[in-house]
Amino acid sequence: MHAYRDQYATLFKDGQNVVLIAISTDPVDTLAAWARDDQFQYLFASDTASVVGKAYGAYAGKWKIDNRNLFVIGPDGTIRYRQTPFLEIDPTSYTELGAALSKIATP
Repeated sequence: MHAYRDQYATLFKDGQNVVLIAISTDPVDTLAAWARDDQFQYLFASDTASVVGKAYGAYAGKWKIDNRNLFVIGPDGTIRYRQTPFLEIDPTSYTELGAALSKIATP
């Protein structure tokens, strides 16, 4: 999440025509404190029951957590890009994400 924060202006054009939502199985109060303390510029959503994680195939039931996956959803609601699992320590992951975002950018 820190890499997203640090690259937010470049990757997401400071939120212009993009809504970034980080979904986690953490409770709301934990996410709110983390977002505040680390000054994240985007939204967090709590999915403690893993409803979203299960819908997108991210749920790792054995550990009762969701895997780190990334989905870019276009304005029409379709998945335009996915990286499962998201390799947050690989710099090429952000290059690929930036390319995917630029393909669906609206003027």
